[in-house]
Amino acid sequence: MNDKHYLGHRKRLRDRFNKIGAHSLQEYEIVELLLTYVLPQRDVKPIAKELLSKFGSIKGIFDASEEELKSVQYIKENFTTLLKLIKELNTIYRKQKALEQPTKSDFHDIAQYCIEKFGDKKEEEFHVLYFDSGLKIIMDSSFPGKDFYFKGTIDRTVVYPRTIIEEGIKQKAYGIIIVHNHPNGILEPSEYDKNLTKVIDIATKSVGITLLDHLIVTSSGYFSFKRERLL
Repeated sequence: MNDKHYLGHRKRLRDRFNKIGAHSLQEYEIVELLLTYVLPQRDVKPIAKELLSKFGSIKGIFDASEEELKSVQYIKENFTTLLKLIKELNTIYRKQKALEQPTKSDFHDIAQYCIEKFGDKKEEEFHVLYFDSGLKIIMDSSFPGKDFYFKGTIDRTVVYPRTIIEEGIKQKAYGIIIVHNHPNGILEPSEYDKNLTKVIDIATKSVGITLLDHLIVTSSGYFSFKRERLL
């Protein structure tokens, strides 16, 4: 039984998490707790510490590629699958939460959803959200949808305003939010971004649809054209 001293440690970690919360655990202990669900018969403390040493933080672990994670001993597919599942569940939760109630006028929740969905993607992507007059999302087919899921080079995304407008009319949308990511991590809009915003703003106004905001997202934050008075 001395060889399985970690079993009591696992129970203590779970008890602290359930009774007090994650703030009662050190970062490596949170990683330990996560590892217990895929490595039931092993002391996971050294593995947790190695993961944090290699990737720097829990965020670094989640952002690491499957190949990078598997370079750590005992890390296999069931752990990388668990990380993917946690990220996807969080994204689905935020999306469903946004769909069930009117959006706040600062669109912070929408930005957070988009950050988690594609803020860390290596290629630039462009997304569209359609809203009714009560600012409830009525369409989100660009997450993903072949008609609205535009992939481009790392330098620029090709966007088709006509397609966006046609779908807005079809959905009888009051307004739209356009969102794209910057793979280089820089949140400042380019001249192309500014010109694109003007083109879509003019196009939407011509058919009675409001461009509510244009958001630029990265893995660490977002830029709002509305908040910065560029729209």
